Amino acid sequence: MSEGLVKSFQETDQPNYTDLINKKIIVLLIITGLLVGLSVGYFTAPKTQTAETTTTNEKTITQAGIMDEKKFPDKAEGVLKEGGIDGEGSFHLERPGGESQNVYLTSTTVDLTQFINKKVQIWGATYKGEKAGWLMDVGYIKIIE
Repeated sequence: MSEGLVKSFQETDQPNYTDLINKKIIVLLIITGLLVGLSVGYFTAPKTQTAETTTTNEKTITQAGIMDEKKFPDKAEGVLKEGGIDGEGSFHLERPGGESQNVYLTSTTVDLTQFINKKVQIWGATYKGEKAGWLMDVGYIKIIE
């Protein structure tokens, strides 16, 4: 008899503020974590530098590229010449000891054409060549004479 007059309320009829607050806290923690992670990455990333020396009348480049010895740990010096060996490299360094001592070069970072026929020091990453005894991707180059 009293079933029609009294209505029982279910828990779902009332908003659950605890769940709503917990969801907001989780979203805020995720956003905060992302911002902290991006900040740490930005401030701890190695800073690279591009170097170039110029004169007042015309541009004379004496060095170029990215000096990052972690990315480009290998170093060589010699006279930069055009031409690779059997399709490997576009340039090569002539070094004392003859052709067997040449370093064959490519570069994804530096325009090597500006340094042809100059004695240079280079930093790069060595790759396995099929024909070249030493094949390097140049990251930084500096004229030494």
